[in-house]
Amino acid sequence: MARGLLEVHLVHAKGLSGTDFLGKVDPYVVVQYRSQERKSTTARDAGRNPSWNEVFRFQINSSAANVQEKLFLRIMDRDNLSRDDFLGQATINVTDLISMGMESGTSRLNPAKYRVVTADNSYHGEIKIGITFTAAKVEEDGAQVGGWVQSFRGLKV
Repeated sequence: MARGLLEVHLVHAKGLSGTDFLGKVDPYVVVQYRSQERKSTTARDAGRNPSWNEVFRFQINSSAANVQEKLFLRIMDRDNLSRDDFLGQATINVTDLISMGMESGTSRLNPAKYRVVTADNSYHGEIKIGITFTAAKVEEDGAQVGGWVQSFRGLKV
């Protein structure tokens, strides 16, 4: 059973494909872990080499064993007059990161580059992401401390 906090540091992307009708690209990223989604700000007029430097947090509460835990990053181009365009995606397996964090309390993947897969299944560009998992501590009575629930036992008001 894994419980804790997964922090995703979205740094930047380079060499993305795609252009709008007017030739500019306004990229943003949708970061998804299971049913949880977070969306970055739109890097206006950043073109194919946007920078975000944003951190997203996901609560982990998994009782499933032997399941591949994955983080999905969809890179989109914000359009004002039409539907947003898909620029590419990256998938990062975080199973080992979560397992190591459950054993040691925390684990980290320093910012690294991941290849971006476009709609035609070719590689075009890269996205730089750092990831940290911090396990929630469970006290002897089963109360969870950190992550989702903080214990306030003993607090005098």
